[in-house]
Formats: sequence, structure tokens, C-alpha cells
Amino acid sequence: MENVTAAWLQSIETLKEVPLEQLQWFIDSSTVHEVPDGDFLFRNGEPMKGTHVLMEGRVKMYLLQNNEMRDQVYLEPEAIFGYLPFSRGLIAKAMGQAAGNIRVMTLPIGKSREMINKHFELTQALVHIMTTRVRNYTAFQQQNEKMMALGKLSAGLAHELNNPAAAIVRGSTSLMQHLHLEPKSFKEVMAIRMEEKEVDIVTQKLFEILHRGEKPKLTLIQRTEKEDAVRDWLDDHNISNSDEVAENFVDYAFTCDDMESFKEHIPAHYLSPVFNWINTNLVTERMIGDIQESSQRISDLVKSIKTFTHMDQGKGKEYTDIHSGLRTTLTILQHKIKKGNVTVKEEFDETLPKVKAMVGELNQVWTNLIDNALDAMEINGKGQLTIRTRRDREFVEVTITDDGPGIPENIRSQIFDPFFTTKDIGKGTGLGLDVVTRIVQQHRGSVKVNSRPGRTEFIVCFLIDG
Repeated sequence: MENVTAAWLQSIETLKEVPLEQLQWFIDSSTVHEVPDGDFLFRNGEPMKGTHVLMEGRVKMYLLQNNEMRDQVYLEPEAIFGYLPFSRGLIAKAMGQAAGNIRVMTLPIGKSREMINKHFELTQALVHIMTTRVRNYTAFQQQNEKMMALGKLSAGLAHELNNPAAAIVRGSTSLMQHLHLEPKSFKEVMAIRMEEKEVDIVTQKLFEILHRGEKPKLTLIQRTEKEDAVRDWLDDHNISNSDEVAENFVDYAFTCDDMESFKEHIPAHYLSPVFNWINTNLVTERMIGDIQESSQRISDLVKSIKTFTHMDQGKGKEYTDIHSGLRTTLTILQHKIKKGNVTVKEEFDETLPKVKAMVGELNQVWTNLIDNALDAMEINGKGQLTIRTRRDREFVEVTITDDGPGIPENIRSQIFDPFFTTKDIGKGTGLGLDVVTRIVQQHRGSVKVNSRPGRTEFIVCFLIDG
């Protein structure tokens, strides 16, 4: 194309309703220039030059983050971009690079006021382009954010699920091997001749010990002392396999008094097979317990995923327990919490009523804020995460606090801006704080931040009956 004409501009879909005389003013007030392949039409952080109409060639648009490109798209001829009327930003937040030689018509930003005052239809068309662009890019960004969040959460969940699954495999294999070794013990037990009454007493005492409740936590020294005492008793009474029996008996809080109590009802020459039979039952009990615990862990994780994604429900607001979402999010991020050596402190007001909310969206908020806090504390190699809930009249307030280095003062005012991030590509959930803000605003609420070295808190406040 040699020269741009009003008729050509009117052939562009978004400008078709603009009168020709206004389009001619657009041309007369603009300049046409060529940009060679690889050169930049504009760069991130530079002042915007004006409104661009791409006449020939293609422009590669992308965000620059930590010197790497992300969210790359191409603009084709007839694309209108750059500064648009009523846009708040006067600084470019993306990179525009010529992909091949291009020709561009540019209306200088200084002409925008005249256009707004005198050319209504042209202004209206360009504003429509701006709102469409924002809507499309927001949808594109949110889709990317969800995929990044899913990837990060999936990695953590895969690790969390792998541990109990591996434990089940190990436990079931060990249990099978253990049962294969039982024929010898079975023969010894079958040879025992005891009164039925005495057998009932021994069995009853065994179950009493197994159901005593939570076993005391022992230090290494305390455990060693107890094992030595039990082993000495077993050796004094000629019990075979005393090392293993002593170890398992201490695991289940057996004492020398317990063994004396058993001894009163067992003939002396049957003590060894009976105590080894009890040991066999304890080993089996422990293996089955480990398998049950690991299976329950997998079940709890699957339940947490189901609750987190809220897959069973519609997309409208409904009444929900705010603490359930917070605890589910902590479960989902448990791998990262343990990896970061982070202690979690819950200061929940359990008297809070259920809140009316979009559960899945709120879970995204908690994920973003907690994940950010965990990343902030990573530099210390440890940390404390405090989550507090309270009621403030008709509002619920959730405060998420970390003891990381804090948010630098020079960027604190930017953290809620669209596309702003301090993280490397692929790090974090991908959900920017502007997305958090939009979700909270949908719940008629607000997000505030207070930060200093050693303490950063994000305060989310929204209506109970929103």
C-alpha cells in the first residue's frame, strides 16, 4: 500500500461507522513510517507515542519478564493498537517488535484531546477497541493463570500422593513377606496347651493394651531405656527373638508389669511361643495400620482437591464455611509448606457464620496469598505463616501474615497493578494480585497490605451476606 485513504480505514471493521471526514482528519493528523524487521515500535517502560494503525507487515507483541518473553501474540495488518482514548496508562507495558518490515500510521498522543473534543464517532470506535482488547486479554491472561496454577498445584499434589502410595506398596509387600514367615510360628502356637479361661485372659489383656489410647512420645534415651528393660525381662525368661519382640513391645507401650501380668496366666514352657505370637500380631497390626493411614491420606487429599475445585457445584454464590476453604488450601500446599520448613499458626474465629461466596474463586484467592507468603519466606529457609479470621460487624476479615523480608517500599504501590510480578517465569501460581483484587471485589470486599521487614500481612475483607 502506497498511501492510506479514508476509504481503506473505513473498510476496517471497527471503523466502518466512522464518517469519512473524521477518518480523513485521522490521516491528516498522523504520520506514516516504516520499521525494519527486528526493530521495536515501542518498548516496555517507554512513554507511548500515540495510536498506531498497522498498514503492512506483522508486529510481535509480548510482555518482558526477567528478560524472557511471555504471552506472545502477533498483530496483523489493519490492527489498531498503542494509546487509545481515555486509557489511564501513558507508559508502554509491553514490547512491540517488527516481524518483517512494517508500515505504520501513528496519530501522536498530543492529538488525542482534539479527537475527543471534535470527533465523537472516531473516539467511540477507538474506545470500543480498547474495551475489547482489555476483555480479550483478561480472558487470555486468566486462562494462562489457571493453567499455571493447575501445573504448580499438580506438582505438589503428585509429591503428596506419591508418599502414601509408596507407603502402601511397601506395607503390602512387607505384610505378604511377614505372613509367608508365619508357618513356623503357627506350629509353635498349635502345640500350646492352655486352659480356655487362661487363653481368654491373655487375649483380653492384649486387646486392653492395644486400646489404651495414644501412646506416649518417647525421646531416644527414654526409648532405649525401655527397650533395654523389656529385653532384659525377656532374656531372663528365655524368650526367643528378644530384640525384635522388645522393639515392638515398646512401640505399643508394653511394660515389664504387663509382661508379668501375662506370665501369671501362661505356663512357663509356653512363654516364648505366646510372646512371639503376640509380637507377630503386633507386627501385623502395625503394617495394617500403616496401610490404613496411607490410604486415608490419599482419600483426604482427593477430598481436598474436590473441595478446592468445588467440582460438584454450580458457579453461583452459596453459603460456605470460610475455614474449610482455608484448611483445604493448606492441605493442597502442604508439600510446599513442609519443603519451606514453615510453621502454620491458625487463629480462627470458629463462631463466624457461613459466608455467601463463590467458593472456587475464593479458594484461588487463598492459594495466591498463601503461595506468595511461602515464596517470600523461602529466602530465610524457614518461617511462620499465620492465618487469622475475625468478624467486623457485617464483614469477615481474613489476614494472612508471613515473617519474610517484606515488600520493598519502591514496588509496594505496584503490586496490585495488572501484569505486575516479581517472580521468575513458572514460579508461583501465576495468579497476579490484580486477579485477587477482582475476585474480592466481586464479593463486595477489599484487599489491603501492610509490610515491613519480618512481617507482611494481606487483609481480605468482604461481606458475610455478599
